[in-house]
Amino acid sequence: MDNQPVLELRGVSKRFGAVQALYRVDFAARPGEVMALVGDNGAGKSTLIKGIAGIYNLDEGEVYFEGQRVHIHGPRDSAALGIEVVYQDLALADNLDVVGNMFLGREHLQSGLLLDETRMEQEAISTLDSLSVTTIRSVRQAVAGLSGGQRQAIAVAKAVMWNSKLVILDEPTAALGVAQTRQVLDLVRRLADRGLAVIIISHNLHDIFEVSDRITVLRLGQKVAEYVPSETTQQEVVHAITAGELNTVPGMAEA
Repeated sequence: MDNQPVLELRGVSKRFGAVQALYRVDFAARPGEVMALVGDNGAGKSTLIKGIAGIYNLDEGEVYFEGQRVHIHGPRDSAALGIEVVYQDLALADNLDVVGNMFLGREHLQSGLLLDETRMEQEAISTLDSLSVTTIRSVRQAVAGLSGGQRQAIAVAKAVMWNSKLVILDEPTAALGVAQTRQVLDLVRRLADRGLAVIIISHNLHDIFEVSDRITVLRLGQKVAEYVPSETTQQEVVHAITAGELNTVPGMAEA
C-alpha cells in the first residue's frame, strides 16, 4: 500500500455563523485503502466531505492532492482532481436506463450531434465487469426497477469510470438487506483493491470493521481518534464517538 496520501487535509476548519462545524481537522486517504469516517450526528462528517467535494469552502487549513497543495473552490475543481462522491440519495434518474445514468451529463457523441449509444453501452458493461458486478441483468433496464444494492452498484460504477482516484461513499449500506449489504461491501473492497483511495461514511460499525483499513473518529467537529480495526474494538470506537477528548470546548474562546 502506497504511504503517500492521495488526499491530505491539514488543520481544516469550517464555521457556519456561531457554529464551529469543523475545527483544525487532519485527515488523509491513501491509495488502495478504505478509510472509514465515523461520528455521531453533528460530528462534522458531512461538512468534511462537502469541503472535499467543493460544496463548502473551508475557512482555514491546507488541502493536498497527490502531494501537491490544491484549492478546491467548487465541485468542478474536485471532479477535475479525480474525486467522486456517491451521496446517500445516489442521485440516479429512475426514468433512465443504466447506461443513461452512468453517462448522465457526460454523454459520448458521434458527429458532434448524436449520442454514441454503442460506445456508451460497451463502456458501461466494461466498467461493471471490472468491478465484478454480476447482479445487473441488462444495462438497458430502467434504474427504477433495480434493487437498493443494484442501484448502489450503478452509482459506484458511475463514480469510478471517469479516471477517479478517490471515491467517497456516504452511508452506502443504509436501508439495505443482508445480501445487498454483502454485495456493496464486497464492491467497496474491490475499489481499494484496484488502487483507489476510498472514504466510507457509515453508522454501522460492523460494516466499518469488516471493510475498512483505518477509522477516523470525529466528535463535535474535531478529530478525536484514528484506529486500525485489527488493533481496536467496537467498544473503543464507540467511546471515542461519544466521549473522545476534544482539543477545545466548542463555544469557548481560545486562551
